Amino acid sequence: MTVVVALLLSAGVLLVASPWLWPRTPKPADARPGSPGRLADLLARAGLAAVSPAVLVAVMVVLAVIGAGLVLLLVPVLALAPAAAAVCAVAPILLLRARAAARRRALRALWPDVVDLLLSSIRAGRGLPDAISALGDSAPDAVRPAFVAFRRDWMRTARFDESLDTLKRSLADPVADRIVETLRMAREVGGTELPAVLRSLSHYLRAEVAVRGEVEARQSWVRTAARLGVAAPWVVLLMLGSRPEAQAAYNTPGGVALVAAGLAATLVAYRLMVAIGRLPEEGRWFR
Repeated sequence: MTVVVALLLSAGVLLVASPWLWPRTPKPADARPGSPGRLADLLARAGLAAVSPAVLVAVMVVLAVIGAGLVLLLVPVLALAPAAAAVCAVAPILLLRARAAARRRALRALWPDVVDLLLSSIRAGRGLPDAISALGDSAPDAVRPAFVAFRRDWMRTARFDESLDTLKRSLADPVADRIVETLRMAREVGGTELPAVLRSLSHYLRAEVAVRGEVEARQSWVRTAARLGVAAPWVVLLMLGSRPEAQAAYNTPGGVALVAAGLAATLVAYRLMVAIGRLPEEGRWFR
């Protein structure tokens, strides 16, 4: 009976938090047909485009049930079960966002070299599709598979725009979107200024990488300390919950209200911490 009540409470907490965890946003007017959803886009940015969003949702639900059950078995405090379910359900999203941020940082350092390689191919007299296809052999290992897929798609269909769309979906990166749309425009209206544009873009990307890396290095210790500050009270609460007298106190209406208020304060504090410490990120182009 206790487990059933805990699961119902967990489902209620997830439903209450769902507008913030999975906000419903209107589809942009300029979105292309077949644009990925929020979860699919997050998986793509994390380098897991082959994983279905349905699989991610299933994993979140399973983790929520397991987390609530484990907390009830180890610390029989009913109010902690929904909190554990919410944390376990959100954990995959947080991990994917961290993975996506790490992947974006790694790619950001590679794009100047990719632009330079593309510029060298264009200066050597290659056509634009051939210059992009050549990156499948010369680009850094992290992005090479996407250009290999572009070359294969271009050789099979000879449709430049569709091949560029496939390349954008594979890379799933704002800087890649900017480069791809620049190449698309050069293909449509003529590319006499394309070398100068690519050269300026390469200089800008290198300067941005240097500045952003310095700022992130200075902020990393602040974010780590803030995360520890958010997690520490709940570790103490779990330790206190192992004592019978604490279990009896937290299973009263006042104890449930205290845990609920603490959970709300933790969520607000974490959101504020993320908002204050977040550096502005460039959005995706014409997804």
